[in-house]
Amino acid sequence: MQFKKAADLMKLDPDIQKILSSTQNEIVVHFPVIMDDGSLEMFTGYRVQHNNVLGPYKGGLRFHPAVEIEEVRALATWMTWKSAIANIPFGGAKGGIHIDPDKYTTDELQRITRRFTFALGNNIGPEYDIPAPDVNTNAQIMAWILDTYLATMPPQDRQRSIHVVTGKPIEAGGSIGRGKATGQGVVFTIEEWSKDNDFDLGSATYFVQGFGNVGSWAARLLKPHGSKLIAVEDISGAIANPEGIDADELTEYVEKNRVIAGYPKAEAIDHETFLKTKADIFIPSALENQITAETAPMLDVKLVAEGANGPTDPDGDKVLQEKGIAVIPDILCNAGGVIVSYFEWLQNKRSEYWDIEEVDEKLYKKIVDAYKRVRDTAKEFDTDWRTAAYIVALAHLEVVYKERGIFP
Repeated sequence: MQFKKAADLMKLDPDIQKILSSTQNEIVVHFPVIMDDGSLEMFTGYRVQHNNVLGPYKGGLRFHPAVEIEEVRALATWMTWKSAIANIPFGGAKGGIHIDPDKYTTDELQRITRRFTFALGNNIGPEYDIPAPDVNTNAQIMAWILDTYLATMPPQDRQRSIHVVTGKPIEAGGSIGRGKATGQGVVFTIEEWSKDNDFDLGSATYFVQGFGNVGSWAARLLKPHGSKLIAVEDISGAIANPEGIDADELTEYVEKNRVIAGYPKAEAIDHETFLKTKADIFIPSALENQITAETAPMLDVKLVAEGANGPTDPDGDKVLQEKGIAVIPDILCNAGGVIVSYFEWLQNKRSEYWDIEEVDEKLYKKIVDAYKRVRDTAKEFDTDWRTAAYIVALAHLEVVYKERGIFP
């Protein structure tokens, strides 16, 4: 629906619209893994490759019980738009395993990850399709994928294939700043929005849904501005403290306890009370479809900065527009992750290590440039920011397709 709205408004070439409406490849693998007790379980994994006209397919792998082909298809498509908006030479892909990782030991997860990598075979590769962390996956899982992939390569090709995944541990070829990259990008876009709207972040209040990598980093990076975190929600429930929650302290608590439930310096609240929190900024950083026709009317904020992929469905989006709530859309707001993934990929290809100042400076330039192009496009087409973000992406892709032509 959002794609069609933008395509119609910008008068996207109908043939290019047909191409972009479809994925290019959809890989489904079923594979066996031996459990710690000697029993065997079968798992289903996915890798959907939406488009690679700008460069290699790029996108995360998630381990979650809700993973299925329709979801992965949508996420892969968003990655294409995200790379095009950020103006980086990547296409869009996404993948994952239908699994609840909490039910498996570390050794079992390692075997599952390695067997999935082997099952994907040459459907991934450093110049073809580059996975990265996503929901319930992390640097350690990327290291297992890297090691398994390299083991399948001829010895003389292994060192030139380190960039098959991004989001790796720094010692294994990862980039400094990759861990905080998505949250950093969220905060950079919020900073730009605050400048455009003469809004003082020093007196701002905000609340965050999801306190994993993206939510916790966004919360911590807003803290130096003087902004006050007043509510947080994760899989274990929601907490609030109108006097403020220290994001660094809460992060330490979650590192020890895995969830926010029981944090002693805030009170537990229910989901509806959480959504009705009166604040300046809401940062949804959890799963998709959290802001809907039912939940959007509860929001009492000036800005929604979408740290998650697809946190707002079309009906929810319509309500936000009617309420006059500004939105920094996901394909712009959370593009920091793929931008710094690109930097990691480049560093691996060049055998370089950049320091944090260089990474942050380059990320700032990339995401602020994208922000300004989306902002200016919204004004040019007199439309909402989400539609404008799609137009920026589609216009970039349209130019490339028209220059290259369609084979044969």
